[in-house]
Amino acid sequence: MYRNFFKRVLDIILSLIALIVLSPLMLCVAIAIYFEDRGKIIFRQRRVGANGTSFEVLKFRSMPENTAEFESAQAHDLRITAVGRFIRRTNIDELPQLFNVLKGNMSIVGPRPPLTSQVRLCELRQQNGSIYCLPGLTGLAQINGYDGMPDEEKARWDGEYAKSVSLSKDARIVIRTLGYLRKQPPVY
Repeated sequence: MYRNFFKRVLDIILSLIALIVLSPLMLCVAIAIYFEDRGKIIFRQRRVGANGTSFEVLKFRSMPENTAEFESAQAHDLRITAVGRFIRRTNIDELPQLFNVLKGNMSIVGPRPPLTSQVRLCELRQQNGSIYCLPGLTGLAQINGYDGMPDEEKARWDGEYAKSVSLSKDARIVIRTLGYLRKQPPVY
């Protein structure tokens, strides 16, 4: 019952609350991105969602316009704007994904949506059934060191999550994510 109904209801309620509470911050970030180089504020990227369908994920733009697609493990090799460095370090660049949650493309908790080019990860998720979960803002792989993690390990965490989706598991993941966000990640 939770997985098929209440999880979606909670996603809508929590994302609406988060968008309202965080709207002043999001407005300030949008203004800073725009004034830094007068480019687009939102970065849109095709990702793989539930059941292997693709959708457009939203993020605050942290790189110069027209930067090629890349996996997060390659981020240190790319040029990041000054505002981008800050919003990545604090994970603020992910906040527009709350609109993806409202739309129903994503959930608060679930496997992170891979790039369409991450074929191996999608195959592994197909094998363990996690491809059928809505992708999330956070998940088991994220709280266990996602960046730089091999696809097999990401898929293992995703499969573990998919086998036992529950309110208590989602709550624990969200709480651990909040602790993870307080750590200072490397600056790219």
